Amino acid sequence: MPWEESTSPAFSARHDSSQRSEAAAVLESLEAFRQEVDGLFRHAPGEIAVVLHPRGAALTLAHPWLPLARMVAAPASRRYFAGWFTEADIHVLAPPALERRASKVPGSREALLLSPLHEYSHLVIGANNADLPPPFSPAAFRRYVRWAWLCEGGAVWLSGQTPYLRAAIVRRLREGARPEFPPSARDAMLLGGTIFSMLEREAGPGAAAALATSPLENRGARGVLAETFVRQVASVERDWRAELDSLSAAP
Repeated sequence: MPWEESTSPAFSARHDSSQRSEAAAVLESLEAFRQEVDGLFRHAPGEIAVVLHPRGAALTLAHPWLPLARMVAAPASRRYFAGWFTEADIHVLAPPALERRASKVPGSREALLLSPLHEYSHLVIGANNADLPPPFSPAAFRRYVRWAWLCEGGAVWLSGQTPYLRAAIVRRLREGARPEFPPSARDAMLLGGTIFSMLEREAGPGAAAALATSPLENRGARGVLAETFVRQVASVERDWRAELDSLSAAP
């Protein structure tokens, strides 16, 4: 397969030579997204390499942490693990492969096509929160799993995927046991973003960004949530569960 490289001011993309237009569209969306988040976070990383994989097998081989993350996730969310990240690069399925991965439910295609922004969101959050990866190591991966609701939820919220995951969220709520609060690693991809969206509605995007960059060392999740929402965790949980119930009840 012939590979080539396309560039933009803050990103470069390696891709199949037959997918130049798709790569150009990905770079354009990443540049616009970087400009958006630059005003919300202290640092929006640049000089990022993007590798667009035409097949899922190649992506999995490139990043052995990815299948481990998928393995602990709920079945309804696994298709949305469509990329991975390190300090200076993101690997993600190319747009045609993302379209093939989408299910027929409303929003699946739209959520998956935001995967490059999702992976770059991880770099933004990690660059502004010293307690979160990248870089990865066995200890950092354990920390990622422990704080998966914040890592994945923050990336889902920041990239704009949350509203498109409604059908997958409803499937999870109907098929599985009552979710934990905050969501376990199993539910982080689907349900983590709903916490950030609820906080954004209450206190604005700056508060949601502050949650993503909260110091985590020697702190529990419930303490972080109480401090960020500025109210008792029981109250936050009650409102969150009411929101999930409304998603399930809506036609």
